Amino acid sequence: MSYKVDNSYQGWLWEKLGKKCVENLKEHGFDAHLVETVDEARDLILKMIGDFETFGFGGSDTTRALGVMEALKDKGKTIHDHWQEGLSREEDLEIRLLQGRCDCFLCSANAVAATGEVVNVDGIGNRTNGMTFGPKKVVIVAGMNKVAQDLHGALRRIREVAAPMRAKSLGMQTPCAETGFCTDCNAPQRICRVTTILHRKPMLTDVSVILINKALGF
Repeated sequence: MSYKVDNSYQGWLWEKLGKKCVENLKEHGFDAHLVETVDEARDLILKMIGDFETFGFGGSDTTRALGVMEALKDKGKTIHDHWQEGLSREEDLEIRLLQGRCDCFLCSANAVAATGEVVNVDGIGNRTNGMTFGPKKVVIVAGMNKVAQDLHGALRRIREVAAPMRAKSLGMQTPCAETGFCTDCNAPQRICRVTTILHRKPMLTDVSVILINKALGF
């Protein structure tokens, strides 16, 4: 007799955790939402940002999975995306700078604490810079797999889950990309160099956090 796992309980548990997280994010000044599907997230985001003209995208699989970038391109909007192929080093750097000066910056989070903090670790810093000051609007999107119970858990998630998987996906020559475990290395290609915690919404930046009741990204 075969045993079938009922994944609906995971969605139920994430929904409860997500509602708690949204409540605390709102207490901390963020515009926060919990949606069930990628399509709902895309429609909500496009409604939020439709009046802007220039957009920056941080290095994120999650935001690209939504189809927002394609929808914006179809509307003739200007996109600053450093993941384009064939960029020179100078072009790459220029795009990263423009991401911090655009009308709207879209990115994901490495972890979100249910207590209402957003945590990110960068190798370069264009994402962490862009989400704190510069753009008129910031949209942070995360799957519920990235939500931890508290700030300590969020930092632990990045160290034990997000960072090794991200380093592996980028083909980095780091200990975690080989073993799956963080050693707080000094490898030249280490991607964990800048840590930011949004304890509250930055004073001069309009930030929306959208949680999707799915597993998305690293």
